[in-house]
Amino acid sequence: MKKISKILIGTNNKGKFKEISDLLPKKIKKISPNQLNISSPEENGKTFIENSEIKAEYFSLKSKMVTISDDSGLEVSCLDGMPGIYSSRWAEDLGGFDNAMKEIIKRVIKINKNKDKKNTEAKFICALTIKWPNGKKITEIGQVEGNIISQRGKNGFGYDQIFTPKGHKRTFGEMIYEEKASMDHRFFAFKKIEKKIKDYF
Repeated sequence: MKKISKILIGTNNKGKFKEISDLLPKKIKKISPNQLNISSPEENGKTFIENSEIKAEYFSLKSKMVTISDDSGLEVSCLDGMPGIYSSRWAEDLGGFDNAMKEIIKRVIKINKNKDKKNTEAKFICALTIKWPNGKKITEIGQVEGNIISQRGKNGFGYDQIFTPKGHKRTFGEMIYEEKASMDHRFFAFKKIEKKIKDYF
């Protein structure tokens, strides 16, 4: 069994790159696609798992390296699971995550208007895939349930500032980096993968 000494983290998102880097052992050298001038693939899967595997396979093929990639997003219950796998594209279409968060809040308020029991439930989902150049592949899912709340905090990225995880009163955007990174969807997905690949470290 060949130990992993370096790994490509298959994302051009700086926030994701840092979070995945920090989950991996310090002794492993982390490479970004930017360093190798590799652009991102088209994500045409219909699930988080499909998109995660598309990215891992693409980056591993291009770099000839062991690669770890994720696909993640926010599913809002009262919006029929939207934006879901389109979380990033939604933000792009609306001119950024700040606008996307405002749009979600607006829609959640509108749907819950005049309802006695308001539904603000949501969950963050992450599919994480590690892929070896020889074809070996492992994918796991992590998720965190919580609620949509008005935008608060200045930390995090994506939709962190409108999401409070269950059992907490602060949004991911109000938490310090280390706290959020120890309980988010990416963390739980990695912990499942880690059990299967710890002998490679």
